[in-house]
Amino acid sequence: MNLILLGPPGSGKGTQARELERRHGFVKLSTGDMLRTTVLDSKKIGKQLKEIIDSGALVPDNIMVKMISERIKYPDCKKGFILDGFPRTTAQADALEKMLKKKGMQLDYVIEMKVNSKILIKRISGRYSCAVCGTGYNDDFQKPVKKGVCDNCDSREFVRRSDDKLGTFRLRLEAYEEQTAPLLPYYRKRKCLKTVNALNKIENVTAEIEAVIGGA
Repeated sequence: MNLILLGPPGSGKGTQARELERRHGFVKLSTGDMLRTTVLDSKKIGKQLKEIIDSGALVPDNIMVKMISERIKYPDCKKGFILDGFPRTTAQADALEKMLKKKGMQLDYVIEMKVNSKILIKRISGRYSCAVCGTGYNDDFQKPVKKGVCDNCDSREFVRRSDDKLGTFRLRLEAYEEQTAPLLPYYRKRKCLKTVNALNKIENVTAEIEAVIGGA
């Protein structure tokens, strides 16, 4: 089963993608993570991508589609994949659809993670993650059970993303509203769009998503 989790930054897409991965064996393909890996692994291209990511701008479509096309060839994507962070525009959605069609593949569901922008700002300003395993936390909404210790791997190292700064986040939110929001009617027309209330508790959002995919 191939899915897209669609929603503004801070809506919980990454958290729900990891839960789907754990429950069903789908592979979470976070384009943000893929790009950050490229930033670390490639000196010339990585420097260029870092500047793009830190500014809150969008990475060129051809780079994104090529990364995804290569990644879904891997055997671990056999059960399906979850796209987190892509597409962000209708042009990207068209490019993705064409690429999948060439491979004889399709999207099963596009799940909208619906939240309020005021709460988004609070989520973004307080979020951080484990530097070892990537488990996400938030100063207000989701703290580790034991202060300063990751629930998942017991690491005591945490990081905050440079693009979570308030000014940069506002640019990303504006980009979502202007460019990504039109994806809702785009996928609604294709009859694969479903909406869940991402303001609910994490476990309740998970249950809503499970109801959508039918316990695949």
